[in-house]
Amino acid sequence: MRPEIQQAVLLLQRGGDQALEEALALLQNTVFSFSMRVCGQREDAEDTMQEVLLRSVPHLSKFDSPKALVVWLYKVAKNRCLMSRRRSKFAPKQDLSLEELMPDRRELDQLGMDGGINPEAFAIRSEEAGRLRLAIQRLPAQYRIVLVLRDMEGLTDEDVAEITGLRPGTVRVRLHRARLFVRKELMKAWKPRTARNIGAVVPQGAFSEEPKPVRCKAMFAELSNYLDEQLDDSLCEELERHLDGCAPCKVFLASLESTIAQCRKSPAECPSGKTAVRLRKELMKNYARAVATLRP
Repeated sequence: MRPEIQQAVLLLQRGGDQALEEALALLQNTVFSFSMRVCGQREDAEDTMQEVLLRSVPHLSKFDSPKALVVWLYKVAKNRCLMSRRRSKFAPKQDLSLEELMPDRRELDQLGMDGGINPEAFAIRSEEAGRLRLAIQRLPAQYRIVLVLRDMEGLTDEDVAEITGLRPGTVRVRLHRARLFVRKELMKAWKPRTARNIGAVVPQGAFSEEPKPVRCKAMFAELSNYLDEQLDDSLCEELERHLDGCAPCKVFLASLESTIAQCRKSPAECPSGKTAVRLRKELMKNYARAVATLRP
């Protein structure tokens, strides 16, 4: 959870116009950053920020816990984003299939040949904000929402389930497939050290489209649970034994872990200063009018 939410709740509990305005400034940044990540368009994000906070002002004093406030804010912002967001020409229309997101024999062969891939170098090349943003925008909306809330906004599976109305198990499934999708998009910029680069001879049939190994295929479905330490001990030991003997899977896991790290450290975007100040003034006026109507 963003520390700004906790600070905002403390300010709201303090009371007074100055504290309220400071809290609104924090909430503006939170709602705008989330909206930019989901909508991908600054105009949509600013409209969402304005509508969400206008609806929030009369209710802010009722929230006495950061969790209650964050769930309410993200739920309202999510609904607004999904209604207003311009449809991306890149977003797939169908649900994401685990089968399609797994590497084929060709990629596994390439990963195996380049077993010395440096995850840090991969992260540096793929960390460009524009590339990551585009990869996320290519996600279907139902997967993008889960990825943004979980890996970019720092919420728990339970919080994401409450905001989206999904079961926690469904959140885990969508999160894993969203991560795999973004990883696949970012890996398009990765240049493996093929035989031409390192002077090795490629065995005939090394890039054949053979069926994926059964053990590798079974492992891919559990990678997010493994990285999030949500795998039981017996499955965890089985997966680690497989990784010890499978160089391509080990490199694949490193690339997925790097993708998750990039999402988590992606910098938040803030609304323009003039827009934020103008909106806060409007919000404070609305708040003053609302308070006046309650006075005898």
